[in-house]
Amino acid sequence: MTRSFRNILIAAAAIAGLASAAQAQTAPSGARNVVLVHGAFADGSGWRGVYDRLTAKGYKVSVVQNPLTSLADDVAATRRVLARQDGPTILVGHSYGGTVITEAGNDPKVAGLVYVAALAPDTGESTGDQFAEIPAPPGFVIEAQSDGFGFVNLAKFKSGFAGDVSDADAAFMRDSQVPIAMSAFGDKVTQAAWRVKPSWFVVATQDGAIDPKLLRKTATRIGAETVEIKGSHVVFLSQPEAVANVIDKAAKTAGQKTN
Repeated sequence: MTRSFRNILIAAAAIAGLASAAQAQTAPSGARNVVLVHGAFADGSGWRGVYDRLTAKGYKVSVVQNPLTSLADDVAATRRVLARQDGPTILVGHSYGGTVITEAGNDPKVAGLVYVAALAPDTGESTGDQFAEIPAPPGFVIEAQSDGFGFVNLAKFKSGFAGDVSDADAAFMRDSQVPIAMSAFGDKVTQAAWRVKPSWFVVATQDGAIDPKLLRKTATRIGAETVEIKGSHVVFLSQPEAVANVIDKAAKTAGQKTN
């Protein structure tokens, strides 16, 4: 082997080593899978900004499409996606989706829970029970339909649901909202996963659908690591970078935390 050829091999090995080191620095440690669960009146497409940021960091991200026909149906949809994960997973829920992950989060693949402007009922409690002491702000109005499903009032949609997104985006969300079976708000959680899984909580400080006081109280009750982000109820849509950072931290540390 000539000296020049040997030098080429040494240089190539050095470059490969640097590339491996760089990859190790960017690849997520801990849980590598993230499952995102939307809440009422929305679908999974709102998670796109968070999805893009997490996949860029190397995470495998899946988005649940809840049917919003009952808590049991939404939990089943979430478990169906969890079954497809290949390892430890961070389960993320927004709004009513927090109730869904509270029930579905008992899955053994779930390493941690992230609540984003969400509800987190205890065992035997429902979504509706969460508002007993601190009701929803008066500007947030749900209109029940004759078939038992509900929509957010059109005139108050932006102020209550999406106050910090553009008028055009708010209008699209308003006109494409997914109705929820009103009975789902009364469905009880059978086993609260936050009692046994580490939790993180995003408080949206300008939430017009869930009073920020209730968000803070809920985060304290479940013992979650809490981050306050200036944003509306759809803070995951208006502040995707900040929300993705919370999920990233949860994924990196979930295996080290216990409740």
